[in-house]
Amino acid sequence: MAKKPTDETKGIQAKDRYFLHPWEDVTSIGAEARTVIAKGDGIHITDSDGNRLIDGPGGMWCVNVGHGREEIVEAVAAQMRDLTYFSPWSATAPPAAILAERLAGLAPGDLNNVFFTTGGSTAVDSALRFAFFYNNCLGRPDKKHIISRVGAYHGSTHLAASCSGKMLEKANMDMDEDRVHLIPNPNPALRPASMSLEDICDQKVADLENKILELGPDKVAAFIAEPVLASGGVIIPPEGYYRRCHELCRKHDVLFIADEVVTAFGRLGHYFASRDVFGVEPDMLTTAKGLTSGYVPMGALFISDRLMADIKAAGNEPKGFFSGFTYSGHPVAAAAALANLDIFERDALLEHVRNVAPHFEKRLQELADLPMVRDIRVKGLMAGVECCLNPEEPDDERDMNFLLEVDEICQDNGLLLRPVYSSAVLSPPLTITTTQIDALVGILKQGLETAWERRISGPL
Repeated sequence: MAKKPTDETKGIQAKDRYFLHPWEDVTSIGAEARTVIAKGDGIHITDSDGNRLIDGPGGMWCVNVGHGREEIVEAVAAQMRDLTYFSPWSATAPPAAILAERLAGLAPGDLNNVFFTTGGSTAVDSALRFAFFYNNCLGRPDKKHIISRVGAYHGSTHLAASCSGKMLEKANMDMDEDRVHLIPNPNPALRPASMSLEDICDQKVADLENKILELGPDKVAAFIAEPVLASGGVIIPPEGYYRRCHELCRKHDVLFIADEVVTAFGRLGHYFASRDVFGVEPDMLTTAKGLTSGYVPMGALFISDRLMADIKAAGNEPKGFFSGFTYSGHPVAAAAALANLDIFERDALLEHVRNVAPHFEKRLQELADLPMVRDIRVKGLMAGVECCLNPEEPDDERDMNFLLEVDEICQDNGLLLRPVYSSAVLSPPLTITTTQIDALVGILKQGLETAWERRISGPL
């Protein structure tokens, strides 16, 4: 069982009242005594009271090579000693240039133009702005509409948040509703019992084409899509969906933006999932998180040579993409990313993920017989275990509160979860072993059973 909070922990929690956290309920600031994370090592974190926990979410989908990698720490320190900053407007620096070339060599297709950002949201925002810029350069100022999906998550900047489709999180937040359009969630679990996977795939692909035709292909700039809808609860669209959506975009001259902020850098066993897992070479691709394994903030937008060639062909006058960030290509972040990639190569981390992912899925699927488990979705080393206490009487708030209770129990027993609505989301460090997977699933099972027993009279 977890140790009780010390006075030192309580002191930090009191100071935390001044830290406005993401997604904070501003009506109850300071009411929550958050877990204080003090250390990280491998797949584990240790809180300020000395409790050691498996980092189930891998930070925020991002600590891919695990905590405490001295190789990254040393690379960052060495870079700080040499050069802490340069202006990307007027100069370059070795780490940024070397990283750009290395990433272009790993990226699918002709995504050879790397635009560095501060994180995933700014990478997505930059992709959308480039789509608008592209059409302006081609003399198509009305081709500015963006299509996204219910259930998607694309970030927290204004345009990125507008493209996000987690509907509960849009309350009281202004969105760009004139240019951004959401089509239905591609979750196959939402289909009627009589509908096959092939039929639901046809329907979801048709949702995209119908929206393009409704708006007019001459008005639609881009379709943005995560290969797996991560923060929506690890929603895995039906087989062939992603590739067919890409084909539709080519058919109607709509740019296909792959949001791989979560799925890139090993989460699905490849540097990038679009081509190697789903058979798609996108026009643009966004990433962050696993790019540095979360050690320092960094994101990147990849833009295809084709788009650059189209802009050049539209005329010889200069066409500046007036977008960028003070910290674009930051040398310290670039040094962290390069050291991160070195770990991937030296430790054969992609192969490791492909080797342990089947065991991860097998063990999690064993939870399907538990009475509160409604759906289990697993792809690579990301998973969502969805719970429903009573399918006959749906109650989202009840089920979300149940998952919060499961999270609390799991923390007491050595596992940090990430509840997303009524799903327990998992994306552990990619270094996790089969033995550690067994431990993770065992604690999760215990948490689900204990919370169920508390809510439903009698044992399972």
